[in-house]
Amino acid sequence: MKISYNKLWKQLIDKNMKKKDLQNLAGLSSSSIAKLGKNEVVTLEVLMKICEALNCNIEDVIEFQRD
Repeated sequence: MKISYNKLWKQLIDKNMKKKDLQNLAGLSSSSIAKLGKNEVVTLEVLMKICEALNCNIEDVIEFQRD
């Protein structure tokens, strides 16, 4: 299975936000943002911070795709 953060990027587009805005709002490191951009695994804590910052649920930012 692969991880996709396409739903997260759609959320940012809908809210007229950039990755840097998300980084500042959620208190994320630049390395976490870079991992998200590459569809790499991040910690649940990072995902929770994103959901809190965007006022959404985890299924609104991440999805699993079968190979």
